[in-house]
Amino acid sequence: MFRPMRPIRPVRVVRPVGRPLARGLLVGGAAYAAGRAGARRAAAEQGQDQAIAELQAGQQQAAPPPVYAPAPTAPPPVQAAPAAAPAAPAAGGEDVASKLTQLAQLVQQGLLTPEEFAAAKARLLS
Repeated sequence: MFRPMRPIRPVRVVRPVGRPLARGLLVGGAAYAAGRAGARRAAAEQGQDQAIAELQAGQQQAAPPPVYAPAPTAPPPVQAAPAAAPAAPAAGGEDVASKLTQLAQLVQQGLLTPEEFAAAKARLLS
């Protein structure tokens, strides 16, 4: 009826020898080398980025903010002599006094230097 079973023999695994094995080694080795080179490049680039960021932070901390000159203010309008004033004063002293006060105001406003004021005063008084 039943036939006795034969003992099971282990199956031998045949490993590729020659070209298939060499091809696998070549592909695997190339992938490994490319991965390492990419990792090295990424690390170097990250190091450069970090160095640039540190330099920029150092420059921002070390450099004081720029100081700009104040904006020039418009000179005050020059007051015209009153139209109702007499054309020629009798003694001529009143006209010189008003011109000297105008010159003094210009010096106070910073439009005339003291040297220019002295020269104009000398011209008026002579």
